[in-house]
Amino acid sequence: MSLPDSVTLPLGSSAVPRRASYLIVLATVATWLLIPSLALWLLTPLLLVGALLLGVAHGACDQFVMPATHPALSQSQLRYWACFLVGYLGLAALVGLLWWWQPAATVGLFFGLTAWHWGSADAPILAAHPRYWIAHSLLRGGLLFAVPLLYWADETREIINGLLSLGGASPVSATAIFQLSLVLGTLVAGGHLLLWASYFRYGHHATARMDMLEAGLLIALLVVLPPLLSAGVYFVFWHSLHHVLRMNQLMGRHLLSRRLLLGPELGFFLRRSAPLLALSLTGLAILYGIAWWQAATESVLVSLALLVASIVTLPHALLVTLGMDTVRWRSTIIQRKRQTSLRY
Repeated sequence: MSLPDSVTLPLGSSAVPRRASYLIVLATVATWLLIPSLALWLLTPLLLVGALLLGVAHGACDQFVMPATHPALSQSQLRYWACFLVGYLGLAALVGLLWWWQPAATVGLFFGLTAWHWGSADAPILAAHPRYWIAHSLLRGGLLFAVPLLYWADETREIINGLLSLGGASPVSATAIFQLSLVLGTLVAGGHLLLWASYFRYGHHATARMDMLEAGLLIALLVVLPPLLSAGVYFVFWHSLHHVLRMNQLMGRHLLSRRLLLGPELGFFLRRSAPLLALSLTGLAILYGIAWWQAATESVLVSLALLVASIVTLPHALLVTLGMDTVRWRSTIIQRKRQTSLRY
C-alpha cells in the first residue's frame, strides 16, 4: 500500500493552526513543570474561556458544511434547514434516549466516537490516502485515551465513573481499567510503529516526521497534565482550533498570511457562529444554573459537561466525517486517476 506521489491537501488544511497548537502545548507543559503552584490558576480561566469561545463554538457552524460541500442538497433553503434540523436534532435525541435506556453502553459509545472524531478530524495534512487516514484516525484517537489510562489510571477511572453514576450505571473497576489500558496501549504503540514504518518504506518521510512530532507532543501533554486539564487543552487549542480554521476556509475565507494571525480568523468564525453559539450558551447557562442551585459537586458538573457533549458528538462527528472528509477522499481518488491517465 503506497501513497500517491502528489495528493490534494485535505479540505481546509493549513500549517498555521498546527504550529499554534504545538506552541500552546509546549507552553502548557512547560508552565506545569516549571511553576506547578501557579499553573492551575493560569490554565483554568484560559480553558474556561477557550471552552466557550472555541470548544462550544466549533460545532456552531455545522449548518454550513453541506451547502459548501454538496451545493445541490441546499438549493431549497427551506427544505435544507428542515432536513438539517430534523437530522441533527434527531441524532442528538437518539443519544439522549440511549442515555436513558443503556447508559453504560452510551458512555462507551461516546468515548469511542470521540476517539474516532478527534483522530480523524486532526489527521496530518499529508495523510490524504483514505487507508492511511483511517489508520491514523484509529491510532491517534486511541493514543489520546490510552495514555491517560496508563499514567493517570485512578483519575481517569474517577471521570468515567462520575459519568456512569450520572447515567445511573454501575462503576467500572480498577482491574477493568488496568486491563483496558494494557490492551489499548499495546495496540496503539504497535500500530504507530507499523504506520511510521510504512510511511518511511514508501518514501513519505515528511508525513512520518510530522506524525511522530505530534504524537510526542501529545504524549508529553497527556503524561504531565492530569486528564481533565490535558483533555481540555487538546480539545480547545488543538481539535477545536483546527476545526475553526478548517471551517473558515470551507465558508470562503482563506488564510491571507503564513504567520499566526489567528485573531481575525477567530473573529470571522465567531461572527458566523454567533446565533447558534448564543443559543448554546444560553442553554448551558440555564442547565448549570439549575445544577448550581441544587448544590451539585464539582465532579457532577464535570460529568454534566461530558453528558451534554456526548449528545451533540454523534451528529457533529458524522457531519464532519461524511460531509467534509469524504470530499477529500473523492478529490484524492480523482486526482490519482487523472495522474495515472496522464502517465499513459
